[in-house]
Amino acid sequence: MPDKHGDFIWYELMTSDAEAAKAFYSTLIGWTSEASGQPDMPYHLFSMGKTQVAGMMALTDEMKQNGARPCWLGYIAVDDVDATAGTIKSAGGSVHIPPTDIPEIGRFAMVSDPQGSHFYIMRGVSDENSQSFAAQEPRDGHCAWNELMTSDQSAAMDFYTGQFGWKKDSEMDMGPMGKYEMLRQNDFLIGAMMTKPDEVPVSMWSFYFRVPDIDAAVETTRANGGQVTLEPSEIPGGEFQMNGIDPQGAAFALIGKRGA
Repeated sequence: MPDKHGDFIWYELMTSDAEAAKAFYSTLIGWTSEASGQPDMPYHLFSMGKTQVAGMMALTDEMKQNGARPCWLGYIAVDDVDATAGTIKSAGGSVHIPPTDIPEIGRFAMVSDPQGSHFYIMRGVSDENSQSFAAQEPRDGHCAWNELMTSDQSAAMDFYTGQFGWKKDSEMDMGPMGKYEMLRQNDFLIGAMMTKPDEVPVSMWSFYFRVPDIDAAVETTRANGGQVTLEPSEIPGGEFQMNGIDPQGAAFALIGKRGA
C-alpha cells in the first residue's frame, strides 16, 4: 500500500439508478464505465482514459429502508482499518460498516465524523498509488478538491488532524460565512473545510471533479436532467466552481476553466 495514511484514494457514487447515472456522468465528465467483475456485488468503475477514478454502487432496497440516499462518498487511506475505526469511535465518530475485507482489493469500513459526515477508510492491497485525486497537477476527469461543510468547524479540524495527520495550511475570510480553512496532507493541499450554511441540511463532504469547460458542464447538467444549485463562481487562481444535483438526487461538484 504505497498510498500514505490520510490520502484520499477513491470516490464512490451510491445511486438509485446505475444505468442512468452512468449515462449522466459519462456525458458530463467524459468518463467511461465498466462492471467491476465482483460476482457478489454489482459495482461499476468510472475511468478517465485508462485510469480508474471512481466507483458506483446501486442502492439496494435494504439500504434505502435504512435511510441511504444517492450521494458521493470519499475513501481515505489508513495504515490499519481496525485501529482507525476504533480511534474514530473513541473520538465521537460512528462506524456504520465494520472493518470488512474485499478479496484482492483491500479492507475498508464506512464511518462518520462526530458531526455526521460520512466517509470510508481503507487499506488497499495494490502496490500502485491511487490516481483518483490529482494532487500534483490538474487532470481532467479526476478529483481536484475535497471540501467539508460541517456544523462544528473547530471540532472537525481537531478530529481530522488527529485521525489522519492533516495540517491546517492557511485560511480565507469569507465574511459572514466564516473562515475557509485549507488542509494540507504531506506536501500538497487536499482541500478545505468551512462552516455549513444553514440551508445545507447536514454536514457533508463534497468532491470537485475537473472538467475542461465549466460553462459547457452547466449546459450539459441541465440538458440531461440535472440541477445547477450554484452557478459558476470564480475561485482563487482564476478557475470556476459549480455545484449541482444529478437526476437521481446525488449532490456533485465540478471545477474548471470558463469557456471563451
